[in-house]
Amino acid sequence: MTSTAPEARQGQDAGEPHGEEPASWPQRMRRFGHSPRPGIGLRERLVPPYTRPGAQLWAVLGISPPLAARLVRWSAWGGPLLVALVAGVLRFWNLGSPHALIFDETYYAKDSWALINQGYEGDWPKDIDKLILADPSKVHVPVDPGYVVHPPVGKWIIGIGEQLFGFTPFGWRFMVAVLGTLSVLMLCRIGRRLFHSTFLGCLAGTLLAVDGLHFVMSRAALLDLVLMFFVLAAFGALLIDRDWARRRLAAALPVDEEGVLRPDDWVAENLRLGWRPWRLTAGLMLGLAFATKWNGLYILVGFGLMTVLWDVGARRTAGAVRPYAAVLKRDLLPAFVSTVPVTILTYLASWTGWIVTDRGYYRNWAQTDGRGGAWTWLPDWLRSLWHYEYQVYEFHVNLTSGHTYQSNPWSWIVLGRPVSYFWAEEPGCAASETGKCSREVLAIGTPLLWWAACFALVYVLWRWFFRRDWRAGAIACGVAAGWLPWFFYQERTIFLFYAVVFVPFLCLAVTMMIGAMLGPAAGSGPRQELGLVTGDTSGERRRTLGAIAAGVLVLLIIWNFIYFWPIYTGTPIPDGSWRERMWLDTWI
Repeated sequence: MTSTAPEARQGQDAGEPHGEEPASWPQRMRRFGHSPRPGIGLRERLVPPYTRPGAQLWAVLGISPPLAARLVRWSAWGGPLLVALVAGVLRFWNLGSPHALIFDETYYAKDSWALINQGYEGDWPKDIDKLILADPSKVHVPVDPGYVVHPPVGKWIIGIGEQLFGFTPFGWRFMVAVLGTLSVLMLCRIGRRLFHSTFLGCLAGTLLAVDGLHFVMSRAALLDLVLMFFVLAAFGALLIDRDWARRRLAAALPVDEEGVLRPDDWVAENLRLGWRPWRLTAGLMLGLAFATKWNGLYILVGFGLMTVLWDVGARRTAGAVRPYAAVLKRDLLPAFVSTVPVTILTYLASWTGWIVTDRGYYRNWAQTDGRGGAWTWLPDWLRSLWHYEYQVYEFHVNLTSGHTYQSNPWSWIVLGRPVSYFWAEEPGCAASETGKCSREVLAIGTPLLWWAACFALVYVLWRWFFRRDWRAGAIACGVAAGWLPWFFYQERTIFLFYAVVFVPFLCLAVTMMIGAMLGPAAGSGPRQELGLVTGDTSGERRRTLGAIAAGVLVLLIIWNFIYFWPIYTGTPIPDGSWRERMWLDTWI
């Protein structure tokens, strides 16, 4: 469509005919009684509708249309809240067990306690763990600063739970369990918005609720679950921003005499989208992610590219002839300002406790060893912080010391080498041939879910490359941003539990595959591409078989989670039962 000058557009808006644009074939045929086959209009492409259960389902259930309408409205939040409630019960059940500092809790629980009490991490004695578990009231926070290699946000969050419930296992795990539960709720709503289906959204949240790695990480005072929460929150904020921008474009496009929305290249290329608070929210969340662990910076790059491409797609759909040039002119700078500076400022603000004190590690470096040089015009605290960050960077890139549970990122997706957080043998187990029971907390994903995700990722990539499905691209971006950076550090000591950052996107990928297995409802017509995830015309037989296959897969995943429950929670089981759950030799 050619560009329309503002003067000409004024006449068109006043009702003058578009003389140079002949009526379309369907418009000419309507005068003879022709009813054109309904298609996907521009409004539906910019602002897709949410799928709703058909009237036949409500009739089978004996539910009246008014009650059905109320149930549909209730399910938008009621369904996700119900899934989150179940996830919360699972995560908070016996949260203080094991009564131990499991794996790296020995660092983060103590550093969090020091942060919340004095604003900087202390140098803890090596033999302090037993006293903490026996009587935390006798533990004194060390005044001497401790050398730590991760930013403070995750430890501040863990410290809130310790401040509320004491320096105990329940206290230092409480806030992580809260974020784990809230992330299930968020994924339900994110999945609903992504697929425009409440059912598929709740399914994605359910899969996250029964993933073993997410479950174990929700019950341990480590930083990676906190990082995952902020990454998922940023993704959700960008999704809302995408929908907001497309609604803004749809509202600005012209409508013809029949009430049909029409593309307009002038509007699509020149409309300023203005204030975008959800993009700022995403910048804040990405800043908190970066201020929890440094790999949040890779997420910022991936999500930043993704949201710019979303703007390109929106302007192209609205009629832009040169969408990339339009985004470069109208959107790129606001997108940068809304994310990168906000992320950096959030990161700096997270160090406030270290900045306002004078006893943190390297806090006075600029006044001692760092005196002089070309950067003395900068504040001393900023120069000291920069030096500290450089030393931490050197530590991370040179961390090559071996560890029993280290793994290569190639093996993560198939659960090649999980991490044992806790292990103990208890005597007096009558059901065991050895007379002993085994207790373990194993950080491993639900195997059937992850192995299904291997196929789901292939489907998502196919859907993205060959069907140009933006939803598949968004899921692939979430997985890639959380996983691919680790391939640059294969010599570094890294662990499977780092993968918890992209577990929600694996659940979205499996949900998308299950949606394809179900297929569109019979008679869904041209809107089927906007509903579940496939555009094939499916009969009732194909849909029934798909529903059976999808249902069996979901039930098997739930069963698999229940089966591995003892080694997720440290529940004592006979030694033979424990060995039955070690499906691969590398899990021991």
